[in-house]
Order: sequence, then structure tokens, then C-alpha cells
Amino acid sequence: MPKKQLWHPSQELINSCNLTRFANSFGFEPPNYFHLHDWSINNKAEFWRNIWEFANVSGNRGEPILVNEDNFLTSTWFPKAQLNFTENLLQGNDDDVAIVSVTELGVRTELTFSELSRKVAQFASELTEIGVEAGDRVAAYLPNVAETVIAMLGTASIGAVWSSCSPDFGFQGAFDRFSQITPKVLIACDGYTYNGKRFNVSQNVRLLEQHIESIKRVITLNFLSRQKDDFDSIFLRDENAWDFQRFSFNQPLYVMYSSGTTGKPKCIVHGAGGTLIQHLKEHQLHVNLGDESTIFFFTTCGWMMWNWLVSALASGSTIVLYEGSAFWPNPNTLIQMIENERISVFGASAKYFSALEKSNVKPKTEQDLTSLISMQSTGSPLAPESFDYVHRDIKDDIQIASISGGTDLISCFALGVPWLPVNRGELQGPGLGMAVDVFDELGNSVRSARGELVCTKTFPSKPIGFWNDPEDEKYRAAYFDKFSNVWAHGDFAEINKMTGGLIIHGRSDAVLNPGGVRIGTAEIYGQVEAMSEITEALCVGQDWNDDVRVILFVVLAPNIKFGEDLCARIKQRLRANVSPRHVPAKIIAVPEIPRTRSGKIAELSVRDVIHGQDVGNTSALANSECLSSFENMPELTTD
Repeated sequence: MPKKQLWHPSQELINSCNLTRFANSFGFEPPNYFHLHDWSINNKAEFWRNIWEFANVSGNRGEPILVNEDNFLTSTWFPKAQLNFTENLLQGNDDDVAIVSVTELGVRTELTFSELSRKVAQFASELTEIGVEAGDRVAAYLPNVAETVIAMLGTASIGAVWSSCSPDFGFQGAFDRFSQITPKVLIACDGYTYNGKRFNVSQNVRLLEQHIESIKRVITLNFLSRQKDDFDSIFLRDENAWDFQRFSFNQPLYVMYSSGTTGKPKCIVHGAGGTLIQHLKEHQLHVNLGDESTIFFFTTCGWMMWNWLVSALASGSTIVLYEGSAFWPNPNTLIQMIENERISVFGASAKYFSALEKSNVKPKTEQDLTSLISMQSTGSPLAPESFDYVHRDIKDDIQIASISGGTDLISCFALGVPWLPVNRGELQGPGLGMAVDVFDELGNSVRSARGELVCTKTFPSKPIGFWNDPEDEKYRAAYFDKFSNVWAHGDFAEINKMTGGLIIHGRSDAVLNPGGVRIGTAEIYGQVEAMSEITEALCVGQDWNDDVRVILFVVLAPNIKFGEDLCARIKQRLRANVSPRHVPAKIIAVPEIPRTRSGKIAELSVRDVIHGQDVGNTSALANSECLSSFENMPELTTD
């Protein structure tokens, strides 16, 4: 059945957009997007050389563009290039607004590019005085405010490596991440607010400083108390400009984290050049950003969409930050911000749009959204019904761009395309330069059939490695074990052979993904199984109301009674020590948990049972008979 088209680009947009200017520069005419895409993946060096020139990257490009291109893992991009990531993000017009920062309590600040550049120089000077050098790590436990962006840009400007998580992570969640990368500096807040409530995290900060011996200095941001802090002192420094030293294209920029499914989260290292050029391509060609654009994404600084959002500064755009609950003091909070800040590109998780609809928010007839030209959604697949909702109740003349990629590539495999229509339930197309495909189990390319989302050719924003993985063993196992020399992403997907659009059917592994936030089960087990009342636990995601909810199964210690009190204490422990996102929707006591013959708990088997699917090879389980206790559970049929 043909997909319902909800939006089609106007001829005016096609003629004027950045994608057309880029394509016309070497002979491609709109709207032959898939011809352009084919060219971009079959002429990789020429394509990315053109991106560098089109986006006016500040730096020395050098030649060649790509070395060892036939080996995905060991291929090297721009081996002779020299650049500074921060320099490229501060090229906007001095008097243009760079950052607008808004909190749920109504505090609003803004910085021009000139003001931002001065504060970044002051912060970089402070780090240098502390003794931070290129390659040193700076860890941040901060809310999503302007000071966090300043700290990141200051860190990157001197070639140091930035790694952040939001303050709603408990001590253990932050420690499991930061302790692996031995940061020299910790930048931390005193607390945060959510739903109008105040949460003090000062004790977590003290514990991090106490238990991570590499930390030489803690820089404080008193977000909660609003009292004078280290940032106030730093911004008094006599620094108005910074002499940007240029580093190699693959200079480490960010350490991001995997979900922590099988232990501590893996530390994924991304380079400055790959991150920059990939984001420039996505922002300018796919999102159509420029110096008159204002972009917002509802995110914390613990999600890669924060890094993606901040990079929009490199296109001269204004970025809008928001700290707090999207639904406090009312469900219309973020939609009202579109009108207030004249936002042109608005992004949030798929779960946000679903919750907005359930809250009966219908701004189409109630608010001035004339500035809005695109709504972006990611984190989990945007349900077809949510496409309908945006088109029907928010704005009909709007590009609905469901996008998909991940922390692993700090960018997108598929996203919006200004030349193409929006088909209900589909991502518009693969990103330029990204050789996206869907393979069946035998490694055959398939169309209009479900399979593994893969990328068959190297791209600049692939990780430069995993931290503490000198032989690339973790790196290889994460992406290249399933198919030889092909990146297997772990998404269950489908390419529509009629439209070329992509449909994501969910994750193909055991990572929990409620509300689009990747959650590792190991972090949950570590907390729950430390309780004397619990002997072991198993956690899976259950498909529910166009999202995924977390279900926790527990085996009780002898003589322990299961009830609301125990459930409340489990939830409170997870909320305090890991994060609110790790709190399960349901906790269910079971007599036994299935294990493989090697002793590993069988998460995927339980997930299959609760969804009514065949388990498959039960002979691999040491106690397959216990799977019957997970069948037809009444608790899993209600909210």
C-alpha cells in the first residue's frame, strides 16, 4: 500500500535550499536525491572534499582525503588536515545571538557570538592555568545551560577531551563513566530542578572527587543556589580572544558512552574533524540551517543530541537550550517556547510527541508557529500516529523529519531531505555520504523486508576508537562481528523500495530504550542485586503504547514478602543511584530466571516470551522450563 504523503517541499524551498546550491556546484539537479546519494557514497573522497569547501571549514585540509578506504575499521580520513573544533563553532557574526538558555523556572539568558567567544577564551585560559593539556580529559556533571556549552568549547579549544552526563545520574552512574577516562578536571553543579522540585547533588560531586583520584580540580556551577561560583570568577579573567592552536583531524574531542548492557558503559571516542564535518553536512544540507536559523532540541548533556545541537553554531545558527521538564508547569511549555524564541527547527524524542498528543495539546489553532519549518524526532521510531498528530494538530505545512543514528557515530544514518516528500511513518532518506543498507541474516541486501540496519562503507564520524581498547577488540566486536567489514548498527529496519525511505522497527539487541534513551541492564542489576531482599534480577523492554517500557523481574531472597513497599524502595534506589530513566514501569517477582549453560541470564529469551514470540534455541538454556512462568502475565497487559 502506498504511504500517505503528509508534506511536499515547495518549489521555492527546492530552489533556495543549501542542498540545491551544493548539488548544482557539480552538476546534479534537484530533486534527484538518490542519484546524488549514490554519487556521494561511490565517490567518497570527492564528496567529503566538497563538503569541506562548501561549509567553509577553517583549517588546512591537505591531501589525500581518505587512506585505506577499503578497510572500514582502519580507514583514516583527512590524515594531513589541521583544524580547531572550537574555532569553527565561533565563526558566527559577532552581534548575532549564538545561545538562548531557558530553564523551567523561567530564567532566560542569551549570548551573542562575540560574548560567547570571550567567555570561551576565559574558560580556556582557566583550564590552561590549571595544567590541562591537549589530550587530557575534562568531565562534566552539568545541566543543559550556556555555561556547559562554554566549558565544552573551552575544553575543545585547547585540544582536551570533553565527556559529560546530566546531574540526574546518581553517583554510581556517573562514576562508572568518568572513572574509566581518568579526568584531570571535574566541572559540576550543586543540583538541578525537575517538575519544579529541587534536587541537590552536592554529595554526589563530593563522592566523585573522592573516588576518582585523577581529578586535580573541581570547577563548580551553583545552578541551584544561584550563589557566586567558580564560573563567576572565571568570567572576570582578562581574556577577550584566544589563539586557536590547530590539531589533527582525528584529535579526540568527545568521549561518549554505550548503554552499559554487559558491564560498565563502553567509552566511545570521537574525533574533532569527523564530528565537525559530519555535523556541518547534516545541519546545512539536510536540516537547511544557516545564520538566520534558530534550532532547539530537547535534550540533556548526557545524550548525543546535545553535542549535535551545539555543533549548529558552526553554521552561524542560534541554538536554544532548555533545562527542566518538558511538561512543567504545563504540557505546552516547549511549544510556547517555539513562539517566544521564533524557533525554526524543533527537535525532541518520539516519546515527547506521543505524550504531547495524550495531553491534548493542539497549538495549531492556538499559537503563532509561523517561524517553525521543521520538526525533528529521534531516540526511538516516531509512530505513524505521531506523524498524523504533528501534521493535524501542530502545523500542516511542516517537514516532519524522523532521524536515526546514534552515539556510536555521533550523527545520523538517515534523516530529513529538503527535496523529498514526508511519507507517514518513514525517515525521508539516507544521509549523504552514508552507505546505508538493510541486510538479511545471510548478509544479503534486501528492500521492503525487515533486517539489520548496516553501513557498508566508511564515514568520517566513525569512532576513532574505544577508550582503553588499544587492539580495537571492543570496537570490532561492537560493529563488525556480524558482517565482515560492514557496520552492523543493531537496529531492525526496512527500506521502502518504492520511496527509498527508511522504517525503523526497533532495536535488534537487548538494550532498553524507554523514551528514546538507551539504558543498560547492567546498571540496573548492580543496584537491585545489592539489596538484601533480592537474589537476582532480569530486565527487558516491553513494547507498549508506541514506545518501550522497562520491566524488571526479581527473584526474592528467602522469607521476603513482595509488595508495594519493596517496589518503592527498588525504584527509589535506582532513581537516586543511577538515574530516573532507569526506574522500571513494572516490577514483578518470579521464582527463577533463565540462564544459558555458561551462566549468563537470558534476557532476549524472556523478551521474546512476553511478546508472544518463539524463543528459538531453548537447548542453549540450562533451565528452559522456567520460561513458562513469564507467559501470559496479567501485569503486562495494563498500564
